[in-house]
Amino acid sequence: MLHKCFLNGLLMFFCSLVFSQEDPKNPFSFKWDNGFKLTSQDNQFALKFGGRIMVDHAYFFQSDALTKAYGPLISKSGTEIRRARLFFSGDIYENTHFKFQADFAGNNVNLKDVYIGFSNLPIVGNLQIGHFKEPFRLSTLTSSKFTTFMELAQNEAFSQTRNNGIMVHNDFLDDRLSAQLSTFRNANNTSDDVFADDGYIVTGRITGLAIKNEKKNQLLHLGLAYSYRQPESKEYLVSARPGSHLAPKYISTGILKDVDEINLINFETAYINGPFSFQGEYLNATVNTAISRLNFSNYYAEVSYFITGESRNYKSSYDGFGRIKPKNNFGGKNKGAGAWEIALRYSETDLTDKNIIGGKQGDIALGLNWYLNPVTRLMINHIWVNIEDQGNANILQGRIQIDF
Repeated sequence: MLHKCFLNGLLMFFCSLVFSQEDPKNPFSFKWDNGFKLTSQDNQFALKFGGRIMVDHAYFFQSDALTKAYGPLISKSGTEIRRARLFFSGDIYENTHFKFQADFAGNNVNLKDVYIGFSNLPIVGNLQIGHFKEPFRLSTLTSSKFTTFMELAQNEAFSQTRNNGIMVHNDFLDDRLSAQLSTFRNANNTSDDVFADDGYIVTGRITGLAIKNEKKNQLLHLGLAYSYRQPESKEYLVSARPGSHLAPKYISTGILKDVDEINLINFETAYINGPFSFQGEYLNATVNTAISRLNFSNYYAEVSYFITGESRNYKSSYDGFGRIKPKNNFGGKNKGAGAWEIALRYSETDLTDKNIIGGKQGDIALGLNWYLNPVTRLMINHIWVNIEDQGNANILQGRIQIDF
């Protein structure tokens, strides 16, 4: 029912916008700019609406040793609608903004970004309230529309991406220094539950641009983030897939009981030099329980290179990386080739400490991305997985995506 109400409402709104263009006195302009945008002539109002569709298919292969340890694969291939999202956002009277985004993948409606924000405030700069991304991990702050690989490295498994809360954030020194401070109600660690009620979280992050040369397209981003989490349920769980949402989870801490507090610290860096880029992060989780102090970790490093000469687009500290615009779109009048990117990543996750034998996983991912135009992309990933002392697996997967 919620699906139909939302879709019908969006359709009616779209139709009203289109027909309103027939009035020559209409003070709004409606256009396509890699998404639908409605802007008032006095720039007091700017509205956007659109969505994204991502379709994945994957093949799985695992060694006899891994089959013996974990059992046979339930399926050796799979297809899913990874994301099917619609959003509506806007800026009002220059200092107020909002966003509503819902995901319809998996025959369920999941609310993603649902927030109201205020800008140009004295001292704090910007204030945001609602359900949105915690300022933690560069990889998760970057939209799924613009990630280099189909799935993030396993640092996303240590805490949920979004929560209900409030955040203040600001940029300084011509946007070369940025800071975010937030507090949230904690959701279940395995989901982005909009009805968060499991204790509270305090998360802070500071980043800086040590190099920022727009003419030469050079950038060096450095950042540090810390998150204090006190679950009311006294439970914590980390389990990770090897770079594919369709793959099984080979490593897991299991549900840790009697957890007093969780301390997460994350170091991040990214470097761009023309068509070449590097990105890496190290995350450490310290879990204090009634009887012990546990440590788990993840790190990854990835490089990419645009064969056709494009470059990754750095949006901001909190938004991470943005849209790639090919120098020549595929086909059309210019008969272009689009943009082609190759990428390589190594990620390692250690979920074993003291009496917790969660496993240690390392994976190498090789990626090829073809950007047909700014809103359409084909992705192919080949992943080699090693579960320490257990066995190996291989994953070959592809994605077609479009956003509007």
